[in-house]
Amino acid sequence: MTSFETLRKDYCKYVQQCFKNSDVTTFQKKCVEQCSNDKDRKFAIDLALRDALINLLSSNATNNTKIQESYISFCIELCRKDLASTNIPVTLLSDIFDGMTLDRCEELFTYVENNVTNWKEDLFFGACKNNLLRMCNDLLRRLSRSQQTVFCGRILLFLAKFFPFSERSGLNIVSEFNLENVTEFGSEKSEEDVIQQMEVDGEKTDTKISIDYNLYRKFWALQDFFRNPNQCYIKVQWKVFSSHASNVLSAFASFKLEDQKDCLIDHSKFEALLEGTFKETHYFAKYLTNEKLLELQLSDSNFRRYVLLQFLILFQYLNSTVKFKSDVHELKSDQIEWVNTITAQVYTLLAETPPDGAAFAESVKHILKREEFWNIWKNDGCPAFKRPAPEPSTEADETRKPKRQKRRIGDMIRDAQAMGKYYMGNPELTKLWNLCPNNLEACKSKDRDFLPSLETYFEEAIDQLDPAAGIEDEYKKVNDGNFGWRALRLLAKRSPHFFVHGNYPITRLPEYLEIMIKKIAKDRPVSVLHQTQVDSKQETGDTPPSERIEQDFNEETLKQDADTTEAKSKIANRISHELVDKLAEVLKNDWQKLATKLGYRNDEINFFGKKQTSLEQCREMLVIWTEEDPDASLENLKSILEGLNLIEAVEILNTNKS
Repeated sequence: MTSFETLRKDYCKYVQQCFKNSDVTTFQKKCVEQCSNDKDRKFAIDLALRDALINLLSSNATNNTKIQESYISFCIELCRKDLASTNIPVTLLSDIFDGMTLDRCEELFTYVENNVTNWKEDLFFGACKNNLLRMCNDLLRRLSRSQQTVFCGRILLFLAKFFPFSERSGLNIVSEFNLENVTEFGSEKSEEDVIQQMEVDGEKTDTKISIDYNLYRKFWALQDFFRNPNQCYIKVQWKVFSSHASNVLSAFASFKLEDQKDCLIDHSKFEALLEGTFKETHYFAKYLTNEKLLELQLSDSNFRRYVLLQFLILFQYLNSTVKFKSDVHELKSDQIEWVNTITAQVYTLLAETPPDGAAFAESVKHILKREEFWNIWKNDGCPAFKRPAPEPSTEADETRKPKRQKRRIGDMIRDAQAMGKYYMGNPELTKLWNLCPNNLEACKSKDRDFLPSLETYFEEAIDQLDPAAGIEDEYKKVNDGNFGWRALRLLAKRSPHFFVHGNYPITRLPEYLEIMIKKIAKDRPVSVLHQTQVDSKQETGDTPPSERIEQDFNEETLKQDADTTEAKSKIANRISHELVDKLAEVLKNDWQKLATKLGYRNDEINFFGKKQTSLEQCREMLVIWTEEDPDASLENLKSILEGLNLIEAVEILNTNKS
């Protein structure tokens, strides 16, 4: 049987032979005869195509773009015959681009642009869209935005043609701004520059407007507001913006430009001088912000149009309803009036800016009007552009019930706010948020303090531990993870047995909960229900239960509890509560240091620290240690106190011992 490597090499030879003649049919016959398994054959052909490409690029065909384009077209035909994977043409294109210079990449990219209809076919679009996007992004990372501006634009235009309008990867869904686009300019001016500027201003007596540093600073400071329009909603920033904008527009109005057509020159000779490359309109991707260039820039009609158009775009955003705007991002009535006045002034300046200022101003109005429709489309969630469905027949119209038009979520939120309520998009959440007018005060309400007592919460679990109840282990509450998680939180809040120092780590949560429940059962008083049961049994002549509630458990449990109780009683006899009170009075200032020596952890020490006074904190710590620690004894405590040099406490122990 032919091995896979042999099959791959044979297919590579077939590719090289059939590519020269563009014979896809012969290649198909040879491949099918060589391997009948479609999956193995397709995988081997993919590898063979890449091997053949390496051989092709290693030859003299590296600089021949036509050969590379023909090879990709050959691969596309193989994909149409279902001989190769549908993403292999774009994969090969990416490999070619990675091994070429940028000049050669620009030539080959023309082939990618011309075949955009092929990439948009159902056969290739789903499999190739991510690879094409990755290939274009790799090219953009290699290019310089200032040096290869045209090539960058071609790549972005190709992506715009290839992907549909509703492709979310190419949309600014949440209306973010490019805050990294910072325009830097001279923010400080030395005294020598000021004197030199005054001398220049004195010499320029025929200048239409005084181009000083103050105007220069205000002019370029506006770019920060164009970069981040949300600053205009801040009161202080709005004053700065409105002041700078008024000064700059006044400068534009007083420094008018003349139309070249009105000049008394021979137009035929002038046009002859502009023939060739001089007729091209120069475009700069980034502004030049040198102060000496400002007067020339104000004399440039294209530059002036750029700035005025920025004003119009900013004003449209400030007055538009954007889905992701915050509630505070709204202009006041006096601000809206100022924006409308300045907008009319900007359109007037555009109409006065030659050449063809009036026509240019009308074009801008039309473009911004269309921009409003795009804004509405984005607020609606950018629905896909699809052809409308064919109109149904008359009979279908009679049977079909009219559908109620769904309201936009923005309108529903606005109407709810007008009534002083919240709309959360979900009926239950909306109901919850509108239960109380002030949600913060509702959270502080005493009704929300519903932490149960230990006896109430563990009552059912205690009853289930009784063998007479006959509850199987899998149905006991201690095996319920939800119950266990709440039980641990409640024990940490209410039980003195939770934060204890011991040598017995928790193996399984149900076993630990059973131990804690038994301790709680011993500590709780006899309930009214239990007492009623006792009385009823006495009336019927039954033998009453013993005095303690632990007798509800089986004999083995009683034996274990008796041993534990006996051990604790011995410890209590050795260190009595009266002795603990005396020690607490002496050690109340040093109890944290002692707690560390006794083996308490930081979280346990913090638990004791919740007591109001240091005396209570120290006493609680000593009581827990004497009851829970099997090593608690007068001898151990005395040695620890001597190590801490607490002489007064040691004397109390000696007195008690004697």
